Amino acid sequence: MVTTEVRGTTTTQDSGLLLLRVAIGLIMAVHGAQQLLGWFGGGGIDGTAAFFASSGYSAATLMAVLSGLSHVLGGLALAVGLFTPLAAAAIIGTMVNAIAVMWGSGFFASGGGIEYELFLTVVAAGLSLTGPGRYALDRNVPALREHRVGFGVAGVVLGVVAGVLVLALFR
Repeated sequence: MVTTEVRGTTTTQDSGLLLLRVAIGLIMAVHGAQQLLGWFGGGGIDGTAAFFASSGYSAATLMAVLSGLSHVLGGLALAVGLFTPLAAAAIIGTMVNAIAVMWGSGFFASGGGIEYELFLTVVAAGLSLTGPGRYALDRNVPALREHRVGFGVAGVVLGVVAGVLVLALFR
């Protein structure tokens, strides 16, 4: 296999980053569409708010909207590689809350545990830290054209802090 080195990554690596971004981004966006619009068998705002209320969140409707928007906007931005550290932060923040809700159910998803949510969190953090790769809209944003690890770290920290802040204020 022939690869071409461009600014520290190869076309193979950039293709892999694109695949990861699109997969996690669309998974998150579709889940957000379930929460906001009731698409794909989701509960919409009312069903999502009922879930948040049953999970101990105050302002359940506000939480439903914030969660849905974070999933949709963060997911779509990550999929196209736009403002990647912020997109990853949106996903990380929502997943911190999902992990908190499921914490007492163990690790494995088959038992209602945190396995899947932890995986999504780690992938979002990894994409924030590595950058979106060459096939991303960030390449058209002057400040983000060259990936800076500081932006990636800031995205991870922002996501964790936002998630914990939401837990502290609303749960």
